[in-house]
Amino acid sequence: MLDLSKIENFQDAMVTVMGLGRFKQGSGVGAAKWLMRHGAQIVITDLKSEADLKESVEEIMKWYTEYKNTHTNRDIYAPVFVLGEHHEDDFTNVDLVMQNPGVARESAFVELAKKEGIHVESDISLFLRYCPFPVYSITGTRGKSTTTALLGEMLRRMHPKTVVAGNITRSPLEDLDWILEEKTPVPIVLELSSWLLESIQDLGKGPDIAILTNAYKDHLDRYASYEAYIAAKEIIFNVQMEDQIAIVNADQEITTEIVSRATSKHIHWFSHAPLTEGKMGAYIDGTELKRNLDGKPITFANVSDVALSGEHNLLNVLPAALAAHLVGVSDEDIREALKSFAGLPGRQQVVGEVEGVMYVNDTTATSPEGTMVALKRFGNGGNIILLAGGSTKGFTFEQLADSLQKECKYVILFEGTATNDLEKAIGTVPHVRVDSMAKAMEAAVAIATLGDIVLLSPGTASFGVFKNEFDRGDQFEKSVAALVKKSSKGEILKQD
Repeated sequence: MLDLSKIENFQDAMVTVMGLGRFKQGSGVGAAKWLMRHGAQIVITDLKSEADLKESVEEIMKWYTEYKNTHTNRDIYAPVFVLGEHHEDDFTNVDLVMQNPGVARESAFVELAKKEGIHVESDISLFLRYCPFPVYSITGTRGKSTTTALLGEMLRRMHPKTVVAGNITRSPLEDLDWILEEKTPVPIVLELSSWLLESIQDLGKGPDIAILTNAYKDHLDRYASYEAYIAAKEIIFNVQMEDQIAIVNADQEITTEIVSRATSKHIHWFSHAPLTEGKMGAYIDGTELKRNLDGKPITFANVSDVALSGEHNLLNVLPAALAAHLVGVSDEDIREALKSFAGLPGRQQVVGEVEGVMYVNDTTATSPEGTMVALKRFGNGGNIILLAGGSTKGFTFEQLADSLQKECKYVILFEGTATNDLEKAIGTVPHVRVDSMAKAMEAAVAIATLGDIVLLSPGTASFGVFKNEFDRGDQFEKSVAALVKKSSKGEILKQD
């Protein structure tokens, strides 16, 4: 078994990276790069084909060449790729298995490695083993990426080297080596999915501040039940020590229940309304954003200071601002961050307007609740041309039906395992099924008229038609950009 007490022990170790993924700075690629850099002999295995993973493979080989030329004082080994399949030997005759968060912990190959007494780690668990500085972590069904990025922006005003990584498509292992050379603490902000949280369950180390934005039904294709999904989210508090801080949504019964089992003795809350007596935290009072930590309410910002659009984003602002304050960011810097941070791509992002039709990229809405929020924000009683549908995550769509039928003029459905169920929720709203973004946009342009909104808010996962949700959003944005260009040349003509 590999001794993980020192990074130096990775030199010459045999390591299997399970799940390469398609993000160039994601967990799989980040782990492989870090392991190569530290002299491990790695096997990279993924059930996707070489063609599917072409860009990631090229990224790995580019960095292998770079490390080979840079680290001439020690052995840097060429990676071995096993794609389109897994081999049992790669999980039994190795020193360590690095598990991508997209791989279920119930995987037979993961279980095989554990049975053989082999460590199974993730890029997050490995990072936390060696990171010497404070870590602030965010999880939740919705809003975790926005909260993570916003907290990072606030902290950067105090410490420009602040690291933002995790489920936000950047592995923290990309930054670990330079962090270890720093003489003074560097703030680390990590977005943690339920899958990443599972990988740190037995680590014995938790975040200095843990934030739970909310908890809704999600990933029921991965978890046996909603309760099992909630149990995974709860890990963020279970791994904390008593003196670490938990920040939780006071407006949900389920989050209140979750935090009641937390280890931390320092519970802070955030809410749309003033907090009940005895609760410390941040809240909205009219148009003011307030903080009450010692019985004396303080206004730290105004709703008008927030550049993010949408009422739902105020519940992302509050925990970020509260955490920033607790680690020493001034209210002035918090306000300046709120004024400048306009949001992340693919989250109710207005990407263009063509001939009076607005185009909105909300590709990260991968649950019915996310689509309902977007319909509520942009809907005006039948002005929405919705692009939705895709692969299942175990949801039902009954709760979405009213919003669809009220707000949608037309629905364009991407083919996928969830689309039949979603089609039933549409009712009598006109709709069509397509198998590409090009066909979806062609249908949308044909239907859209002045004042309409073409909204990509799928309510499902992306796999099948697209590589991932970001590929889906990128294709949408490129299509809109092409429309803008055509419009500027007067090339868009519609038949009567």
